[in-house]
Amino acid sequence: MAAPLVVIVVESGAGWEPRALAALASEPGLVLLKRCVDVDDLLATASTGQADVAVVGSEVPGLDRGVVDRLAEHGVRLVAITHDVETTRSRAARIGLEALVASDRIEELPAALRQTPGTRPTRVELPEEPARPSPVAPVAGRVVVVWGANGAPGRTTTAVGLAAELARRGLSTVLVDADPYGGAVAQHLGVLDQVSGLLAAARLSAAGTLAERYAEVPRRLSDRLHLVTGLPRPDRWREVRPGTLGDLVTRARAGSQVVVDTGFSLETDPYADPAARPERNGLTHEALGLADEVVVVGSADPVGLARLARALRDIHDHLAEAGVRPAVRVVVNRMRPTLGWRESDVTSMLAGFGADDGVHFLPEDQPAVDRALVAGRSLAESGDSALSRGHAALLDAMAGSPAVARR
Repeated sequence: MAAPLVVIVVESGAGWEPRALAALASEPGLVLLKRCVDVDDLLATASTGQADVAVVGSEVPGLDRGVVDRLAEHGVRLVAITHDVETTRSRAARIGLEALVASDRIEELPAALRQTPGTRPTRVELPEEPARPSPVAPVAGRVVVVWGANGAPGRTTTAVGLAAELARRGLSTVLVDADPYGGAVAQHLGVLDQVSGLLAAARLSAAGTLAERYAEVPRRLSDRLHLVTGLPRPDRWREVRPGTLGDLVTRARAGSQVVVDTGFSLETDPYADPAARPERNGLTHEALGLADEVVVVGSADPVGLARLARALRDIHDHLAEAGVRPAVRVVVNRMRPTLGWRESDVTSMLAGFGADDGVHFLPEDQPAVDRALVAGRSLAESGDSALSRGHAALLDAMAGSPAVARR
């Protein structure tokens, strides 16, 4: 005789509950373990390892992709009851709900539940949406990720400069602050970040509604430039679950160029439990995995160049391990004659460390940076300067190199 199938029902006061409980009680081989009051109670019960499947309302508060993933880790499959199948279908797919039962067809619930333990429930067949003509997809923009070693080599200034120059050239551009140690892009541009765009994206992504409500996330700086503000405090990186940045960038690049400012560390936590919480440097890893082009920034002084050389080896090792091959451009920032060497000298120093796509130089231009910071504007908006011309030259070089797999 087969073992009974143990079921959890989340009690939300929905009208379908009495009929669902009656259907379960009348079906041999189905055992109701508990009626949970909310999603937290459901997760706690699932963690005991006694249940096989859970029945929830599709609109129960707190039901998102993270909950579905955690239930799967405990071996608990999920069947959702919905009143409006047509509205729910797309959201269910985004958060990982594979079985839907219409509330007016509750008699089909036992059939959806009764599966061999360890397999997912069979999707209850529902009327398909009529085919619609596919709209013409906009041209996807390039994703440029700005990264560099520790020591304040000018990552944020470079990211802001590139994004502003793209917008100045008439290209719709989204600048994303994805530094898990607390970004400063909003401060550079004089933006009050009471509401973090990154945290808003995390909540919408978890709920499976980021695609529809994406317009609520970026902040408009001009007709062509939009900003997704970063973490308001460094300790809030825990609220950004894996996959959030991927969802955000995928949506943002549909018709726009995307520039991402990242953190400095590539270190992985050997004791991290991905099922329990995200990893702090996971945001940086995810950004690099999405990049068409990686801009590695270092400073021109002896300490900065030594760090840059090590960083180049680290970034190439990381990209190889991740199985991605974006173009990697090296930017030597704060180049100045008082250092006593020429650009060709620095290029020779970096030879052999993976600067295959060229070394670019940005001049030391502290007066221009100060003017822009005090005014809360980008360098492109603050008037002509040596550094803004350097960003334009870097962008010219990048524009001549298509984002394709490298050698």
